[in-house]
Amino acid sequence: MPPYLSTSIIREVSMPRLTERRVGITVLHILANRPNGEATVEVLKAELPKHIDLSTDDQAGSETRTNEELWEQQVRNLKSHEPTSTNIFHQGFVEVVARGVWRITPVGRAYIAAAA
Repeated sequence: MPPYLSTSIIREVSMPRLTERRVGITVLHILANRPNGEATVEVLKAELPKHIDLSTDDQAGSETRTNEELWEQQVRNLKSHEPTSTNIFHQGFVEVVARGVWRITPVGRAYIAAAA
């Protein structure tokens, strides 16, 4: 084996796990680009991997939610963790308009514009 292919030289680069905050900001951007700024949680879960590189750890199966990867659990956690001060629902960036349907608010759009 050539020395440049040696396993002692090649090291797997490990990506860090996604934070719930990063998932929330990405959801904001997805919603901002949707008709009426709305999407179902299922649509958000389908779109999120198109916007974020998922690590192997992110794609590991959830221990508490059957048939769901950890990153998918983080999307759902956005609503259930609303009391957290950095949460997109708590900050008024996103609202629930029907069961499983979220919409970006004017405050959420202003946040994205200010961060650009």
